[in-house]
Amino acid sequence: MYTKVLEFALIYQLEMQAGEGKNEDFGSGLNSYEQHCPYTTELALLLKTDILKVIDSLRTYYPDAKSELNFANEYQLLVAVVLSAQCTDRMVNRVTPELFAKYPNFATLATASLEDLEATLKSINYFKSKAKNLLKAAQIIIEEHELCVPQTMDELIKLPGVGRKTANVVLSELGVSPALAVDTHVNRVSNRLGLVTSSNVLIVEKQLVAQIEPDARRLFHHALILHGRYVCKAKTPLCGNCGLKEFCKHFKERG
Repeated sequence: MYTKVLEFALIYQLEMQAGEGKNEDFGSGLNSYEQHCPYTTELALLLKTDILKVIDSLRTYYPDAKSELNFANEYQLLVAVVLSAQCTDRMVNRVTPELFAKYPNFATLATASLEDLEATLKSINYFKSKAKNLLKAAQIIIEEHELCVPQTMDELIKLPGVGRKTANVVLSELGVSPALAVDTHVNRVSNRLGLVTSSNVLIVEKQLVAQIEPDARRLFHHALILHGRYVCKAKTPLCGNCGLKEFCKHFKERG
């Protein structure tokens, strides 16, 4: 009974500090989880899965895990990640060769016509809003950041089309900070494995950061995405083919 009450208390506390699920900024992503929840030890005892064993298994099954987006520099990285919102990496990779050929940097992108940009992006989801966001973001980067991608969470999320998840991906890929981005795959698989106690992405991020060493976060992020994309699928998880099922809360509960 005490454990269950404690679990609810921890979740409630985190939800209050996460703005009840609103996209409230927690800062750079480097603040310790204990600042938001001082009960790290108790939380770890509540979670059924040994995350260190999960990470070891992920290293075995996905030793070269990396983004499936194609990019060659920080400009291409930011653009590709912005385009990937609510869209598959495969779809983004189909349009970016033409996009980057036409607009190879922020300077050329900032002077693009909205009509041409929309035409180039028309095969991806929400292409109109993404075209407007990229155009404005490029202009801001020229005016305020000397053609360089911002290097902090606070600066990144001021760019149109850039939320916390996108900013975390950029910071991690650039090696600026050991950020851990939580997308739909990371959220779903972490919950199924029993690594977290909430589906609120801000809470999930903080609980994972509390358990995962900085140098393991990038591999964990990419490996969990691959695992969620190809094995632990949303509607039909391939549990029989899963190398993590011995640790998996969802698999054990299914029987």
